[in-house]
Amino acid sequence: MMKAHILVVDDDQRITNLLRRIFSYEGYSVATAASGQEAINRTLEHPPDLVVLDIMLPAINGLEVTQRLRAAGDHVPILMLTARDTVAHRVEGLETGPDDYLVKPFAHEELLARARALLRRNQAEHNEVLHYADLELDTGTRIAHRGKREVELSPTEYELLVLFLRCPRQVLTREIILDRVWGLDFEGSSNVMEVYIGYLRTKLEAEGESRLIQTVRSVGYVLKE
Repeated sequence: MMKAHILVVDDDQRITNLLRRIFSYEGYSVATAASGQEAINRTLEHPPDLVVLDIMLPAINGLEVTQRLRAAGDHVPILMLTARDTVAHRVEGLETGPDDYLVKPFAHEELLARARALLRRNQAEHNEVLHYADLELDTGTRIAHRGKREVELSPTEYELLVLFLRCPRQVLTREIILDRVWGLDFEGSSNVMEVYIGYLRTKLEAEGESRLIQTVRSVGYVLKE
C-alpha cells in the first residue's frame, strides 16, 4: 500500500531538509513549501494527507495558513510546529484549527508518532449515523446535530465526539482519550485534551442544552444524560 503524502512547511531550508529525511526514511512521500502562501496553494491544488506546519513563517504565518485552509473547507490534518511553549500560546494555536501542536526542539520519535496518529485518524471511515439522546453525528458528512441545531466541528472535536458516541455511558479515562484521539499516551497532552473537551462542550451546549459530556473526577469523562 502506498504511504501517505506529507507537506512540510518551513522557511528554514535546514529544517525542511531534516524533516524530509525523517519522513522519507519512514517511506512517506514528502513535498515542501517555504512560505504560507505556497503552503495554501499546494494544499488546495494537490491535497496532502498531512501538513507539518511551522508557526513562524514570513508574510502569512502558520496560524493564518490554518485559518485560511479551514475557511476554505479544507480539513487536512495539520501538525503545528513552534518554539513557543507557554499554555497560552498552545491554546492560541489550537484555536485556529490545527489538530496537534509540537514544541521545538522535539524528538524524532515523537514527531513520527504524532504524524502517524493524525494520518490514522484521517483514514476514510464507513459512513454511519451515531446517536445518543438528542445528539446525532453523521460520520460521512462529519456534521453533528443537537436536536435540530447543526453543530460545526473542528477535526479534533469530531474525533472526540465519535469516541464518546461509540462508547455511551462508558467512563473513558484520560489515558484512553489521549490514546484514541491523539494516538499518544503521555502527560504533556493532558492540557490539550482539556481544552478540546471544553470547546466541544461549548458547542454542544451553545443554546442552553443539557450537558452530555460529564466529568468523572480524577478519572476522565463519560457521555451520559
